Amino acid sequence: MEEQQMQYLFGIHPVMEAVRAGKKFDKVLLKQGMEGGQAGELMNLLKQNGIPVQFVPVERLNKTVRGAHQGVVAYISKIDYVPYEELIDTALAMKPAPAIVILDGVSDVRNLGAIARTLECAGGAGIIVPAKGGAAINSEAIKASAGALMRLSVSKVPNLRLAVYYLKQSGFKVVAVTEKTQGLIYDTDLTGPCAFIMGSEGKGISQSMLELADVKAAIPMAGEISSLNVSAATSIVLFEAVRQNYVRA
Repeated sequence: MEEQQMQYLFGIHPVMEAVRAGKKFDKVLLKQGMEGGQAGELMNLLKQNGIPVQFVPVERLNKTVRGAHQGVVAYISKIDYVPYEELIDTALAMKPAPAIVILDGVSDVRNLGAIARTLECAGGAGIIVPAKGGAAINSEAIKASAGALMRLSVSKVPNLRLAVYYLKQSGFKVVAVTEKTQGLIYDTDLTGPCAFIMGSEGKGISQSMLELADVKAAIPMAGEISSLNVSAATSIVLFEAVRQNYVRA
């Protein structure tokens, strides 16, 4: 089981103290029905720190740890996440032009790792992922990234829209890479700071994120299969941006 390969803490007090000490967590599992008292204090603390919470049957917790978990198991992050504002502000200093990838609903850890590897090779700045519904940044993802996830800045946000608003205010062009448009990436100006929204292979980019994009761009297809693996699509788009920026540099 993937979760059993991750590092974790358990028990109400140890988890609360770790959160107060600034320890980063991927998620916290809480026993279904927990409320009030110390459990309520813990839940408020997790909410204040933007840590995803999942309520599960006690049997799942019992299978995960051996000991008095008190209905709480917290999974420690494999990497240190950075606030999206810090990621974006730091990216603006990069040359010739910063690139950021926003993953909307991408849940496969191998795709996440492959995207990170490509982004690092392309000289990109970082990745923005949702706190819920996205791929876990675990050992498998780090391995698939060839270590790139340890070198790139990664921001996990409760609402991707907030990060997009900040990107736009900071001068980034937000590009939704989608087949739901006539415009092609090769006809789109990708010079300067760009943030690329990539969606899941099944559902694609959510409508709310499509509406926020400054421009929509598609990868032209010549075969009968009408879609690419998301990591392959990201590679094509990022290196088209590299090409355009180095031609202009």
